[in-house]
Amino acid sequence: MTYEPEVRERLERDAKLIIGRYPRPRSALLPMLHLVQSEEGHVTQDGIEFCAEQLGITPAQVTGVVTFYTQYKQAPVGEYHVGVCINTLCAIMGGDQIWDELSEHTGLGHDEATPDGKVSLERIECNAACDFAPVMMVNWEFFDNMTPEKAKKLVDDLRSGERVLPTRGAEGLATWQEASRVLAGFPDGRAGEGVQAGPESLRGLKLAQDRGWAAPASDVDRERPDEPVRPEQISEPPHEPGKPVPGEAKPGTQEGRNK
Repeated sequence: MTYEPEVRERLERDAKLIIGRYPRPRSALLPMLHLVQSEEGHVTQDGIEFCAEQLGITPAQVTGVVTFYTQYKQAPVGEYHVGVCINTLCAIMGGDQIWDELSEHTGLGHDEATPDGKVSLERIECNAACDFAPVMMVNWEFFDNMTPEKAKKLVDDLRSGERVLPTRGAEGLATWQEASRVLAGFPDGRAGEGVQAGPESLRGLKLAQDRGWAAPASDVDRERPDEPVRPEQISEPPHEPGKPVPGEAKPGTQEGRNK
């Protein structure tokens, strides 16, 4: 592992804070991957080995997660990672055209970065903001009701160092590495900045208020499981692939069928 001593010391200190939030260390893998991604801009082999060592799992298990989730990048992306939603609603509202024109304008394909390292592009299946379609994101901040012209200007401004404000969210953009650290669970103190929800998202609430609608009373007498799960309820050591699952197998599950 080639982390410099001061880098490794800092990562170990942050890793302890992350792992301490979970009853089982391996449950901390997702934020741990964001942590190592915040260090070098993508998940390196050093990062994979660090996560495996800290969590007591194998590098292969870490790699399986890295290659499954698209938020973890295996190669460097831009300082500002631009996602264009091309899922159904955004696509029919112009998302496909935005992608085509933006890709031609920048000369970039999916998960490719400009030579100066300022901007990269990604085709995203859903940004969970259909009420503002077509939408884009820059380092996971929203840019709503986009057009090809607005998209190209956005990327040009990012490359030239102009100040760019998201439609909703913080009053400025974090870099890719800064955003990754926030996703690791280290807030930057900016969660309350800017517009939190646009009128499109609040329309249903306003309609309910205008018409005097209210949610039904909660079923307070319904039996609920104990939460959160207590450490003593968790089987140890952690289940490893290829070994029987401890405890009772639920009927209908793969484990139940195997038994």
